[in-house]
Amino acid sequence: MEEIAVMPGLSEGLVYVDEHLLVMDKPAGLLAVPGRGEDKQDCLAARAQALWPDALVVHRLDMATSGLFLMGRGLHMQRVLSRAFAERGVHKRYEAIVAGELGLPGTQGVIELPLAADWPRRPLQKVDHEEGRPSTTRWEVMACRAGATRLALEPVTGRTHQLRVHLQAIGHPILGDALYASPEVQALAPRLLLHATGLQLADPATGEPLAFVSAAPF
Repeated sequence: MEEIAVMPGLSEGLVYVDEHLLVMDKPAGLLAVPGRGEDKQDCLAARAQALWPDALVVHRLDMATSGLFLMGRGLHMQRVLSRAFAERGVHKRYEAIVAGELGLPGTQGVIELPLAADWPRRPLQKVDHEEGRPSTTRWEVMACRAGATRLALEPVTGRTHQLRVHLQAIGHPILGDALYASPEVQALAPRLLLHATGLQLADPATGEPLAFVSAAPF
């Protein structure tokens, strides 16, 4: 399977586009989709639609997260791709730098903790063993340094803030996380050190495998 890397210099962080889908590289701090209020209408989806009016949202990325963002072109492709996400036919890979040390490079683990909305503190999420939805994250150590670890992450499920909450719950919050990390861990980075580095899926028209990669900018 040939990987398609980010192509620099193209409009609005374009990675790939054809008649069925497009992939963008979202910067940290930019909304993926519109928020509530007139001041939250500028987002990656709106910028894409200014160039490709038929581009439609099929998944989301947190505002603080950077990386690969996929859109379908037209209602049919939106439905096909949305179904692929729902049925776990899209494989996502992230990289993060977290507080603390989880072992030598190659060390792997799985986090299985149910998640639910923390209603009094929305948009925060929380581990909830009574009413939470099953949630699974796979992780692997890529590199270690004093007091921090670079992880490769695979969210098997796709809950809101899943990676951020899972890592905080096991005692290794992501550096720069303004929602779930302590002030001391927040201060260790100027942004959330979480990046969507990989997407693998079947081409929605031909069924051929597609793979997109984006190097973490930290």
